Order: sequence, then C-alpha cells, then structure tokens
Amino acid sequence: MAFVNPDSQDDGHGHRHGHVDHGHPHAGGAGAWAQARHALGELLGSHSHDPADSVDSALREAASGRRTLWISLGVLAVTATVQALVAAVSGSVALLGDCLHNFADAMTAVPLLVAFALALRPPTTRFTYGYGRAEDVAGLFVIAMITGSSVAAGWQALSRLADPRRVDHLTAVALAACLGFVGNEVVARYRIRTGRRIGSAALVADGLHARTDGFTSLAVLLGAGGAAVGWRWADPVVGLLITGAILGVLRGAVVTVGARLLDAVDPGLVRAATAAVGAVPGVAGVRELRIRWIGHTLRAEADVDVDPGLSVGEAHALAHRVERHLLGSLPRLSAATIHVSPIGTHR
Repeated sequence: MAFVNPDSQDDGHGHRHGHVDHGHPHAGGAGAWAQARHALGELLGSHSHDPADSVDSALREAASGRRTLWISLGVLAVTATVQALVAAVSGSVALLGDCLHNFADAMTAVPLLVAFALALRPPTTRFTYGYGRAEDVAGLFVIAMITGSSVAAGWQALSRLADPRRVDHLTAVALAACLGFVGNEVVARYRIRTGRRIGSAALVADGLHARTDGFTSLAVLLGAGGAAVGWRWADPVVGLLITGAILGVLRGAVVTVGARLLDAVDPGLVRAATAAVGAVPGVAGVRELRIRWIGHTLRAEADVDVDPGLSVGEAHALAHRVERHLLGSLPRLSAATIHVSPIGTHR
C-alpha cells in the first residue's frame, strides 16, 4: 500500500515537498494453501518478496520453535522423573531440589508455546503489529523462573550447610546427577541454537535456564563425591558456588530479554541495512533508519533523500525498489516502510 501526497508545497528555498510513504507489512492469515506449503517448509531456504512466502517463513520459524519446546519438554520430564525416583530411594535432598528445578524448567516451555501460537494470529485494529511481542513477555516469565531457581539453590545450600545430612545410595545419586546435567545441557544447546536461528530471545533465555539446572546437577554430583569421602560440607559449599554461576546466567538472560523489550538491535544490523538502502540507484542519502524486533521477525523504517525533480510516480517506484532490496538484504526482515524526501527539504 502506498500513501502519496500529490500536493507539493514550496518551502521558501525553491524546493518542492513531494513526500511518499510506502510500506508493505507482509502480514495476515496463513490460509489453507500456506499451511499445506508449511509441511515442506524445512526444505525451503530461499528468500522471497512474495507476501505469501513471508507468511510461510513465519510459520516455519514458529513451528520450529514449538517443535524445540515440545522435544525439550519431553527430555526434561523424563530426566526429572528418573531423578525423583532416585531421590525418594536415597533420601537426597539435593537431588530432590535438582529434580524440582528440572520440572520447573520443563514448565517454562508452556508460556513459550502459548507465545508461539499467539505469534501466528493476524494483526487486529487493537494489536496492529500482531502478537509477536508475546515471546518477549514469555521471556520475562523465564527470567522469573531462573530467579526462583537461584533463590531455591542458595537457600538449599545454606540449609544443608547448617544441618548436614547423610545421603544413601551415592552411586545412584551420582548417576542421576549426571543424567540431569546431560539432559539439561542437551536441551539448553537445542533451545539456544533454535532461538538464535529464528531470532527468539525468549527461547534463548529458556535455553540459558536449562543450563543453570545443569549446573545444579553438577553440584549434586560433586556433593555426592564429597559425601563418599566423608565431607558432608562439600555438597552445600559447591551448591553456593553453583548459585553464583546461576546468578551470572540470570544476568545474561536479563540483558538479552531486556534489550529486546527496549527495541535494541545489533548495530551491525543497522549498518548493513543502511548500506543496503544507500546502494539502491536513485537514493542520494539515508536520513534515518530504524529497525525493531516483533517477536522473531524484524520491521524497518527508512527516510531517504532523492532528487527533488522526481515525479510522484517515479518516487513511488523508487520506494518499491528500496523496499525490495532491503527485504532481500536482511533475512529476518518481514516488513519495510520507506519514506521518500526531496533533497534539501526539512522534516
């Protein structure tokens, strides 16, 4: 859709103000055909300017995120169940705490699954940019879960330090701790890799949360080793060290999700987009360029200088060229709004 002001006004300096605002949101319902094409989506890797292809890309990314969450949920559920059985037999409070951490981590997948489902809903007159921001809100829930894990781990370590307890079946406890670490690390790598590929800060934060629970499992393992040689203080001391590591991961998650909520983007991305816009023949300069994340897709707005002698139709065609070139230059860019201003005019 193009918005053209055909009325040009003189600015007193001999310049005509013919401004063109041009934008293609590339959004809407997927439709049955898009859903059918999505079944083969993972086999497609090319980028297209066709709005239907943009919808398919969003569907593929959302489906990839949901698949990652369901698989990681299953892995952590199995891990936590095995740990719960061993904790019941051995009486290990540390292992029970690790089991609860794993269950809590598995449950963080629920709000993210809801967020990915909401992201597929079309924009409305109330939510004109769609529901992509639901992922960032889910990221806040993940941060809350990491915070809860750090508090629980620290409290558990301090309690055990004040009141050391005997742990039975140390071999089984050690094996369950190893299972917890391996399960969490596998899930963490899977979530972080998928999150970075589709641009989901919330999914990356959820992967970092899984990693914190893996560290907690290592604390259980080291504590079991200390208990085996008679060092009852080993478990709580290591638990305190792991709590510090969890707080470090929490800080990283807060920075990641917080930056996304404040519309932060990689400065290199802005430089690349500016260079792409400036490389289009007919663009004399880039006055302003803004990029923001909406869920795991990008939107851009650019104000460019052009020859004041261009007609409205020529400026409109140039805006189209700039938009197409910019969409082709940034892989996760789903929409671009191009504002065309004659050289020498002021906003």
